[in-house]
Amino acid sequence: MYEPIRTKSVHSTMAGNTTDFPHRSREEELDIQLAGHLAALLAVTDTLRSLEPSTDLDAAAERLAEQVARLRGGTAPVRTTMTGDSKVAALHRRAHALAGRALVVAASRADTAAAILAAERMDAHAVAQAEPQELTGVG
Repeated sequence: MYEPIRTKSVHSTMAGNTTDFPHRSREEELDIQLAGHLAALLAVTDTLRSLEPSTDLDAAAERLAEQVARLRGGTAPVRTTMTGDSKVAALHRRAHALAGRALVVAASRADTAAAILAAERMDAHAVAQAEPQELTGVG
């Protein structure tokens, strides 16, 4: 029913000698991915800091910046300060999601420091998202 493949794969011949271009190891790829997630979380944290200044966010931003720099070989991340009409609740949701992604990658590469930091940030943003509930009388 199917005809067998008679020619070599174009992918192996297109690259020619596979040592012509750099290859990254799985660890290097995970480092790049984790640094990206943490840098995005840092950007959201910096935005939240400008809207709701707190010592917790300040400390978290510094720890995130340290981890990004470590993963990028000492290169400090770009820091942002945004002001405007951003919704704080939406920023906390975004930060929670980014911290979750960072936690998954940190766990897969067994980076304990980054995993602990990501889990702490997830908890902090989950608490910030929780709305105070009012007690109402039945009646």
